[in-house]
Amino acid sequence: MAAKRIFFTGGSGKAGRHVVAYLLEQGHRVMNVDLVPLDQPGVDNLIADITDSGQMFNAMTSYAGLDELEPGNGVPPFDAVVHFAAVPRILIKPDNETFRVNTIGTYNVIEAAVKLGIKKIIIASSETTYGICFSDGQTNPHTLPLEEDYDVDPMDSYGLSKVVNEVTARSFQRRSGFDIYALRIGNVIEPHEYAELFPGFFEHPEVRRRNAFCYIDARDLGQIVDLCLEKDGLGYQVFNAGNDDNGAIIPSKALAAQFFPGVPVTRELDEHEALFSNRKIREVLGFKAQHNWRNNIDAPTEG
Repeated sequence: MAAKRIFFTGGSGKAGRHVVAYLLEQGHRVMNVDLVPLDQPGVDNLIADITDSGQMFNAMTSYAGLDELEPGNGVPPFDAVVHFAAVPRILIKPDNETFRVNTIGTYNVIEAAVKLGIKKIIIASSETTYGICFSDGQTNPHTLPLEEDYDVDPMDSYGLSKVVNEVTARSFQRRSGFDIYALRIGNVIEPHEYAELFPGFFEHPEVRRRNAFCYIDARDLGQIVDLCLEKDGLGYQVFNAGNDDNGAIIPSKALAAQFFPGVPVTRELDEHEALFSNRKIREVLGFKAQHNWRNNIDAPTEG
């Protein structure tokens, strides 16, 4: 794939910095647009606020670095927008501020991209849209596995903001005909977190119920974004961005029966197939997970 000039919001965050690193390794040029810069060689940084529409239009028509002044041909266009910037969960800011930043920010980013003719837009949605993660009390999903045609129904401000963002993306795709893909990103795991977190997950699997036992290695998330950049012509799409397996040692059928009793399982599951299904990204985008928990830590005895 030819190198692309990418406008990336939120590249300084936990997920974003790994995705940016992956994209740089693939030869892309990345301008990170965030409230704080990313200190990483090869990254262009621009401090800007996604909730300010004027700043988004201005930033998307900006030079990425001083070197782009040299040819004398004006500002080169961006080939793609990747939008990760957001308040990352509930209980960081008041609920109304979380909703405002995430929905208005996403509207501003997509609107600027579409009106400036940037035909590939990728936005970060979330596993929380399925309504389990931040629910009040212990909530069961309607069905398992969780797949992209699910009737998403969160009850929290963060998950709701992501559902609204998906609708916003779909609306702009209809009016533009551009490719706009929304990634429902699972619980992001950095390389060092396997040793730190997963032994506790295995000992107390109940702590992962709200995530439906999903996870995505931050480096594999970079691969997913790159595959989205490469795959053209899909229009509006939603993809679960998760690992092939659950973040648990209990086999999938037993896991569902133990923690989601009575929930209909709509199809046969492989032994450890993720309840947060990534089948669509495997079949449509050709995703092949490179970083499973089993090759990052010693596997305990499996039940």
